[in-house]
Amino acid sequence: MKKNILLIGGSTGIGKSIADKLKKDHQVFMASRNDPEDDQIHHLAFDVLKDDTSSLDLPEELHGFVYCPGSIDLKPFKMIKPETFEKEMQLNFFGLVRSLKGVLDKLINANQASLIFFSTVAVKTGMPFHTSVAAAKGAIEGFAKSLAAEYAPSFRVNVIAPSLTDTPLAEKLLSSEEKKTKMGERHPLKRTGTASDIANLAVYLLSEDSSWMTGQILGVDGGLSTLNVN
Repeated sequence: MKKNILLIGGSTGIGKSIADKLKKDHQVFMASRNDPEDDQIHHLAFDVLKDDTSSLDLPEELHGFVYCPGSIDLKPFKMIKPETFEKEMQLNFFGLVRSLKGVLDKLINANQASLIFFSTVAVKTGMPFHTSVAAAKGAIEGFAKSLAAEYAPSFRVNVIAPSLTDTPLAEKLLSSEEKKTKMGERHPLKRTGTASDIANLAVYLLSEDSSWMTGQILGVDGGLSTLNVN
């Protein structure tokens, strides 16, 4: 079955990898500020902090919804202003809520649509300097579980919680081979993640192969959240 999949954001990194894996078999709509310049992807100009998804030119049924915007702003708590927490929440959480509200009816119209949000390994495993992003992503995890319960069986909701992934978002943390090696060594599988690692799970969650899964927080983190091998 050819599905209509909406990605909020996603012109680079994990979102772009998801779109690339889906575009041959499905209709992929990408609502983002930047155009991926791909004829197989329907780009819709959209700013998650300003625009309303209800105004987007979309089909009446959406079988998949993926919210890609995120942030990595790692600082000691004493150096983080309250405004930074608000900024993280606006992008990661409130942007998700607003985007979802505008297309909720289209998701309900489909036959059990699949919704995917993104968290971080730092919610399950407390890490220094992650207070602002972990707070925002923690809100997403709680929201996702409640939403999944409220709307089952109309649609499914799952969350992917990666560890550090080699994408443009993480370029400051992985700006050299030395840094990549050092960060990789922190993980039991001895490497950082790739966009494709995360996208593979997203594609599975959007497919019928995962039709009995909802309300789950799924770690794709090289074993960091559950294994201690050092």
